[in-house]
Amino acid sequence: MLFNSYEFIFAFLPITFILYFYLNHKRLTQASKGLLVFSSLFFYSWWNISYLPIILVSMLFNYLLGNILANGTSKFSKKSTLIIGIVANLSLLGYFKYADFLIENFNLAFSNNVPLLHLALPLAISFFTFQQISYLVDSYRKETKEYDFLNYALFVTFFPQLIAGPIVHHKEMMPQFAKTRNKIINYNNIALGLFIFAIGLFKKVIIADTFATWATAGFDVATTLNLFEAWATSLSYTFQLYFDFSGYTDMAIGAALLFNIKLPINFNSPYKAKNIQDFWRRWHITLSRFLRDYIYIPLGGNRKGSFRTYANLMTTFIIGGLWHGAGWTFVFWGFLHGLALVIHRAWSNLGFKLWGWVAWFITFNFINIAWVFFRAKEWDDAIKVLSSMFSLDNVVLPKVLESHLAFLKDFSVNFGYFGIHIGAEIESVLWLITAFIITLLFKSSAEQLENFKLNYSTAIFTGITLLIGLISLNKVSEFLYFNF
Repeated sequence: MLFNSYEFIFAFLPITFILYFYLNHKRLTQASKGLLVFSSLFFYSWWNISYLPIILVSMLFNYLLGNILANGTSKFSKKSTLIIGIVANLSLLGYFKYADFLIENFNLAFSNNVPLLHLALPLAISFFTFQQISYLVDSYRKETKEYDFLNYALFVTFFPQLIAGPIVHHKEMMPQFAKTRNKIINYNNIALGLFIFAIGLFKKVIIADTFATWATAGFDVATTLNLFEAWATSLSYTFQLYFDFSGYTDMAIGAALLFNIKLPINFNSPYKAKNIQDFWRRWHITLSRFLRDYIYIPLGGNRKGSFRTYANLMTTFIIGGLWHGAGWTFVFWGFLHGLALVIHRAWSNLGFKLWGWVAWFITFNFINIAWVFFRAKEWDDAIKVLSSMFSLDNVVLPKVLESHLAFLKDFSVNFGYFGIHIGAEIESVLWLITAFIITLLFKSSAEQLENFKLNYSTAIFTGITLLIGLISLNKVSEFLYFNF
């Protein structure tokens, strides 16, 4: 079920809210937890109920194994038990997400013709797999408490964060579900939740989906692009992904607040970053936390010399790239970010510094260029966009400038419809300027949460923003991170 759908906003969310607090009002706390788990599984199963057994079996397996690790009751050593759990989780993820990718590369390498499995990717499998692996590792470290299965199921399935994160930690969620005062309706949390949910809905359906049209046309439809179209294509996807993911995060935080649950901040104005390390402290914060705590640090982090540190960074981000998708373009995207982090660390160790605006300009353009590989379905699509971004062989300027800049014709510059291949002209320029203003000058959602005050202005703002978003729900539009 989509957050940006009438079914969710007018049926699922209010019904679940009313029943949950009614059961708590009657002091039926276990029943209220059971309701949230059932509702979350219903939410998960909305598209394809056939994948419900996968998440149920995964939860039961990891719950039992987590208890064994915490209590030390395994016939094997604790380390061996942990390895079994991690391998089992990664095998499940690998089978559904990477089987065809491995078969394709096997066929290519050995000139075979093994048929592909064509498996549909179960929704959220990357997210709940990582979340449960972290639980197993923490159980191994004796950092978890004894939880019954209902509490554990709620931790894994809580619908605001189930599909596309944040990747939550048990110790930041379990105490909230157990807190007595969280079982009573909190009108301030309702106001704050609706406020941030409305902002997220607006980001998704008004801004992200507008940029999606031009990004799709440039990457998937157009066979050739001029200089403007190539940059408009890459920047459109850069902002589509930003507002799509930021919108989902806001809506998840808002929906959770209705139930008095505070999800961790997962997105904090990443395009304001002035270096790549700062970017990853702002973008998909909980994924960065997972990669740091459960991959980078166990590999040795920065404790074993510079060369090992650089190798650990590269390994971590290549894994991060592969986590996003089964394709060499994702691997290369992860490699690029790993390489950028290595260069940044080496640069910092030498004591060099850049002016703030230069540092931002380099960082943003690197991120924009790297997103091209992240978005491209095939290598050829990435090369098509990138080659046009840095080529002066096909420059088209608006017709209205021809009388003033006619001398540029001698340099192979043409005048006419400068965005015809992606269906965009001056409106795309205005949207891109607006996106830069919002991402660079406006407060982040995290800051909005901290500074929120319930008054007439915030109430009117929430109502208008929510109304605009609801009126614009005229098509089904999945969030991009549903694909990962």
